[in-house]
Amino acid sequence: MDIVDAIDKRIGEVRTESLDLSVGEITSLHEAAELVIQPDFQRLFRWSPEQRSRLIESMLLELPIPSIFVIERESGVFELIDGLQRVSSLIQFLNHRALNLDKLTLQGCDLIPELNGQSFDDLPMTLKLRLKRTGIRTVVIKRQSSQFLRYEMFKRLNTGGAKLSEQDIRNVNARMLGDSGVAFYEFLKRCAAHGPYTTTVELLPSTAMDTRTNEELVLRFFATKNYRTNFKGNVSDWLDDFMDSVLLSKNEFDLAAEFEVFDRLFSQLSRLFGPYAFVKYRNGSPMGGVAPAYYEAVTGGCLEQLNKIEGLSPESAQIILARVVESEAFREVTGPGANSLPKMVRRIELVSAAFA
Repeated sequence: MDIVDAIDKRIGEVRTESLDLSVGEITSLHEAAELVIQPDFQRLFRWSPEQRSRLIESMLLELPIPSIFVIERESGVFELIDGLQRVSSLIQFLNHRALNLDKLTLQGCDLIPELNGQSFDDLPMTLKLRLKRTGIRTVVIKRQSSQFLRYEMFKRLNTGGAKLSEQDIRNVNARMLGDSGVAFYEFLKRCAAHGPYTTTVELLPSTAMDTRTNEELVLRFFATKNYRTNFKGNVSDWLDDFMDSVLLSKNEFDLAAEFEVFDRLFSQLSRLFGPYAFVKYRNGSPMGGVAPAYYEAVTGGCLEQLNKIEGLSPESAQIILARVVESEAFREVTGPGANSLPKMVRRIELVSAAFA
């Protein structure tokens, strides 16, 4: 197959349709549950009131705004996958109760300062109708499209504005593949909410839940366990590649069997170290928060010696852990330049040998 045929074949796997939906239609579709914004997406509504207000100002001034993207489900319902900030801002302004948000009163409008302090109900009827009748180009990815290319397309969309975290994007990516992707990401969320695990990562910063760092560390554990040799120095790319390998069935991943291992390991780490499993030590005492390189080393090394650590007391285990992570050999593979496969392998080996 030559390059033209290869491209033509791929083009045929994605079916799209472009519509101009008015703001009023978008609001009505959402109220009728015919346009779905996933709860996970709503949590990502991060625009400031000023940003939301300036969008309304721009639309009243008939300035162009970017397209939004939706996926057509089997039922025909649209699911929003790109344009959350814009759509949520508009729905909040027209009908804030539909999103369980406070009423949006415009502020920060600098082109038309007279708009500041106005809610939708305060606007003259002329402006209400102008806003409701303003069209937004909407790209519909038809339900007949290839799931794989739907998945790839979201990965390549540049949403702009308030950035999603890398784990937020992985969450949405997984959902692009339908039930299998949803099942895998729900598995990650189940692990991240598992009691023994939450104890061990208790010292994550307060923003960790917002950026899904707790879920990313779950993914990082399974990548360390199952995809270690594919690490090439960039953690984000490595986690993306691992998740792709699972979602696209390039590597077998038995959810039940993997959770059994996860539960067994983190039950022991929680029992032995509590919230100090993945922190630095000084003179035998824990200090600081969760350190990702330590997390890889301790989970990877202790997994290799799981039978041994199950027989240890917390006092003995803590002495061993402090000794190994304070060692010169361990510091050499966790400092600057630690993101390399040889150093990852070496720090896991050091922890494993300490508990052997």
